[in-house]
Amino acid sequence: MQRLTISLDDDLAEAFEELMRRRGYANRSEAVRDLLRRELGESDLSSGASRQCVAVLSYVFDHHERQLSSRLTTMQHDHHDLAIATLHAHISHADCIETVILRGATQKVTEFAHAVIAETGVRHGQVQLIPVDKKPSPADWRRKA
Repeated sequence: MQRLTISLDDDLAEAFEELMRRRGYANRSEAVRDLLRRELGESDLSSGASRQCVAVLSYVFDHHERQLSSRLTTMQHDHHDLAIATLHAHISHADCIETVILRGATQKVTEFAHAVIAETGVRHGQVQLIPVDKKPSPADWRRKA
């Protein structure tokens, strides 16, 4: 492990301390490590350096939209190698929310997520990509479950 020393102006240092308090960090080192991991992970995803990821795709849709529920389910079945779990909830008479956990090649996960969000009747959608170091084998996933 390496020790780094940084200097911050007073305003930035106070803002960092407040951020640490709000997020519950016990020390500066862990807060800085998390900030760096997040920034480096986002950089890897945007540059294409991270070839594998896990992701959370969430979207709100109108369940009265003609055959939309069926289309969304078919899309997940057609991409069963990417979609590993789904949570569905009713939030109003017409609206449902689904959250789909995805894993796989970053490009394929991104393409699938964007295709779901672009479906007619999907009102809002967002995908959160998280880079992973290697492609997990099915045995790896079972061991951790």
